[in-house]
Amino acid sequence: MRREKVSLTREKETLLITLYGKALESRRADTLLGDCFADEAIGRIDYDFSRLEVDANLAASLAIRASTLDAWIRAFLAAHPDAIVLELGCGLDTRVFRIDPDDGVEWFDIDFPEVMELRRKLYPAHRSCRPIASSVTVPEWLAQVPRDRPAMVVAEGLTPYLTSEEGPRLVAWLVSHLGSGELICDVYSELGLKFVRLSPSFRATGAEIHWAIDDPHELELAAPGLTLIEDIPAYRPEHAARMDWSAGWIVLVWSFFPALRKIGRLLRFQF
Repeated sequence: MRREKVSLTREKETLLITLYGKALESRRADTLLGDCFADEAIGRIDYDFSRLEVDANLAASLAIRASTLDAWIRAFLAAHPDAIVLELGCGLDTRVFRIDPDDGVEWFDIDFPEVMELRRKLYPAHRSCRPIASSVTVPEWLAQVPRDRPAMVVAEGLTPYLTSEEGPRLVAWLVSHLGSGELICDVYSELGLKFVRLSPSFRATGAEIHWAIDDPHELELAAPGLTLIEDIPAYRPEHAARMDWSAGWIVLVWSFFPALRKIGRLLRFQF
């Protein structure tokens, strides 16, 4: 089997952390994701994943985050079978295969051209999915997206890589273009970004992160019509059992301190 050479660097290289972590988690007997497409993709990529130092705790945390977002998407699609889904900065995520939306849904995966080309080589086409090769911060790509259908906008692992100017501007564009729907994303506080920068996996890529969101209501000001409807810690006490004792203990202890609970959060907005 031919293996695909990967030449991604810095911020783009971090998508391999997410892919590898989800693949590792999917090998667990009690997997949350069951992401066979991610696991298969690992075997088709010519890359030394050991340099990323992804361990079982990081894999579990990535799966916890993704499974929460997946649940929100499934609930939205159950209520809106004619919806569109925009996965911003999709990387090599296989969410469209995990969700496997019905034919009435139109799904858009958006990322840089070189990332979308790698996706094309690794994954089969999905009947509901339309790829868009573009940076999400360039507004022209939105012209390809319908305006007259309920929309689910997904931004997993994206916000830290935007600047504090790009992020609110992108949200404003989306809310202005789309008629109605939801925006879901994971975010980090200023303290959270400091922890991410210390991660061996992140440091291995040489990537940089910028945008911290301490108060999610700031996005409501940037995009009139946007309303925060859910704000939960990314990792909660019930997840401690999915990690080893040391990481699980940290999750439990941090749950008692507001500043630490807010290091990483999952946000759900309505517009």
